[in-house]
Amino acid sequence: MNGKFAKLLYFIVCYVFFLFADLFFSRMLYHSVSDGFSFSNRVFEITFVKNTGAAFNLFPDAREFLIILAVVVLTLLFLYVIKNLKSIWFKELFFISMLCAGVAGNLHERISLGYVRDFFNLNFISFPVFNISDILINIAVVALVIIILLKKTK
Repeated sequence: MNGKFAKLLYFIVCYVFFLFADLFFSRMLYHSVSDGFSFSNRVFEITFVKNTGAAFNLFPDAREFLIILAVVVLTLLFLYVIKNLKSIWFKELFFISMLCAGVAGNLHERISLGYVRDFFNLNFISFPVFNISDILINIAVVALVIIILLKKTK
């Protein structure tokens, strides 16, 4: 199998997996909370918040702007992957697919619902409520920054 094709297939499979997991668990959490499920301990609680803005409540009620921004980010990330397939590592593809899935998950909810569903509230610190897409985005960004820094030192 061609190396570029294998990498592209790997990227697509990872992206679809992360996106499906994000949308599935977000839907499951929403229905559970709607049916009366609640969970709380010292670390976090599950709650439901309609978020019309971006991270840390930036750009509240800027739905159209955030949709356009997400589409631009996804387009640039996909173009980057396609352009650099030959030199990109599998672990980079893994985390870029995670980042794309997180962005796409929030984009899907923003388009279909008009807002993003946030569920996780940290009880030990004052922090905005967040969702699974946000977790994917943050893990991916941190991992990609580490990968980039490690590449620069070699």
